[in-house]
Amino acid sequence: MTTPIRHVTLCAVLALTPLMGAAESLYTQWENGPPTDEDFFPVGVWLQNPARAEEYRDAGINIYVGLWQGPTEEQLDALAEAGMYVICHQNETALNHPRNDIIIAWLQQDEPDNAQALPEGGYGPPVPPREIVERYEAMREADPTRPVHLNLGQGVAWDGWHGRGVRTNHPEDYPEYIQGCDIVSFDIYPVANSREPVQGNLWRVARGVERLVRWSEPHQPVWSFVEASGIHTGRTATPAQIKTQIWMSLIHGSTGILYFVHEWEPAFNEAAMLSNEETLAGVTAINEQLHELAPVLNSPTVEGRLEAVTEDEDVPVAAMLKEHEGDAYVFAVVMRDRPAAAAFTVTGLSDGTEVHVTETGETLTTEGGAFTEALDGYETRLYRIPGGAS
Repeated sequence: MTTPIRHVTLCAVLALTPLMGAAESLYTQWENGPPTDEDFFPVGVWLQNPARAEEYRDAGINIYVGLWQGPTEEQLDALAEAGMYVICHQNETALNHPRNDIIIAWLQQDEPDNAQALPEGGYGPPVPPREIVERYEAMREADPTRPVHLNLGQGVAWDGWHGRGVRTNHPEDYPEYIQGCDIVSFDIYPVANSREPVQGNLWRVARGVERLVRWSEPHQPVWSFVEASGIHTGRTATPAQIKTQIWMSLIHGSTGILYFVHEWEPAFNEAAMLSNEETLAGVTAINEQLHELAPVLNSPTVEGRLEAVTEDEDVPVAAMLKEHEGDAYVFAVVMRDRPAAAAFTVTGLSDGTEVHVTETGETLTTEGGAFTEALDGYETRLYRIPGGAS
């Protein structure tokens, strides 16, 4: 359904991300890093038993991130048998295993920016950034053929996160942490989070990605974790909420998606996503779309030719423009949980141009160089414009 746009206020002009080269420009510097062909898009899962690798592969996962008390020979053998890539800690087994061709990156300590548990109980300060950089240099010296992956905590998107202890409200630490890796990611889980500044605010995911992109080096891969379980609260994100977080991540500069699927409530379940039929079906469908779109996602983001505006300045719509094989693609997401009447202007579109809405199968037409649609809160859209825009 379309709607006229009146009294439009500029709310989001995309080009929120820097110009990104093809996938090869991100990974070709590493001989044994992630695949460099345009059809590969990283979709990972955190700290799972390799015995479930085939189930995750069927759900569209292509990377295991982390191995419990590993990597061991048995773990690597099982992942190799399932055709699963892995990012793991660097130990002698991993460095010398005959099937270590499945290892595409080395893993730093998880969330070193958070307060660290003390042996005698309680918590001390986070790991100093300089220590993370020293570990990075040691891993690079042992094997320069693979990148090093560092995952950071929710302080990336929320300065007031008290889990950083004495470094709460010190975002200036993060550019230093990022010097200790080649691939950087972070995690924040707005649906399962019980704290008021985060709970229900899916836009926190976009804020974290945007900040990582700003703090990192040009062309440094930025990935993001997305919740796919109830974690500690029992509130599990719906497939629509999961897709919203992914679309926010992609639009703001993420080049890889990772899932957190552990759950402690109502009972511990390491692989909660696999045992939740609705979540599993939703995530599988999302991953299928990500892999289909891999050549598009790995193409450069087109800057300066897309403008997305809404009537209500408090409900912005974020969007990005990609072009691949002659077609243009507009990825869009409503950044708040409120309806938005959105207008998208792509430079070069003539009146009467057809715009196909992937989610609904509808066809919109441009008028005055723009196409419009009424969207629900946190709704996602992928628009395809055959023939692109001259």
